[in-house]
Amino acid sequence: MPDAVPPPAPAPAPAPAPVTILLVEDDEVIRRSVAMALERYGYRVLVAADGLTGLELFREGRHDLMLIDVMLPGLDGIGLCRRIRETATDPILMMSARGDALDVVSGLEAGADDYVVKPVDTAVLVARIRSLLRRAAFVPPVAEPAGPAEPAAPLVFGDLSLDPAALEVRRGGERIALAPTELRLLLEFAAHPGIVLDRQTLLREVWDYGWDGDTRVVDLCVQRLRKKIGSERVETVRGFGYKWKR
Repeated sequence: MPDAVPPPAPAPAPAPAPVTILLVEDDEVIRRSVAMALERYGYRVLVAADGLTGLELFREGRHDLMLIDVMLPGLDGIGLCRRIRETATDPILMMSARGDALDVVSGLEAGADDYVVKPVDTAVLVARIRSLLRRAAFVPPVAEPAGPAEPAAPLVFGDLSLDPAALEVRRGGERIALAPTELRLLLEFAAHPGIVLDRQTLLREVWDYGWDGDTRVVDLCVQRLRKKIGSERVETVRGFGYKWKR
């Protein structure tokens, strides 16, 4: 008998598309060195040398994360961040040459999710990028149901409702657009009503820092969140942290 013909091997699964980072940096040396470093880690990098070009590339929507320098010609990084936040919640990581308090605060107030100080250590930069991408792709854990599966009911706090499964937030029935970090922060608060959460805990749970980070990112994100959901929702516990009111 002729040998049986083996079945054809299954086609290999397509490789996942590389993460695309839009880098907006006017210094050519820094722009090339950062782009090369990120490409060595497998990222695809689009580059822009000024804020207006960065805005054009942002509008094309071919990126997963934006890495923006504060000091840019034409439209600076703060202005670019504000323009993006008018219409989108794309993850944004700011770069500051000096780590100046004013630069950092301005960038975070404009809607950036996090920042790094130049010259940037590649390992730290990649860690921050990975953390921010995890926040952007966050899917809340779902407990195994004991009986038939039922959709989880939204959490309701006065006129504010939070659907952890759909990742939707509504205030007075109107949907609120939250940046990934703002949404993670809200979920963390809502999961611990009435409990004081210190800034280092929030950095660890929301920003995914495995080390002590700059707590200003927490304070500024809380400030942005309050503007969207109501300042009365999150109470400041002076000297300790923040508490979500029941």
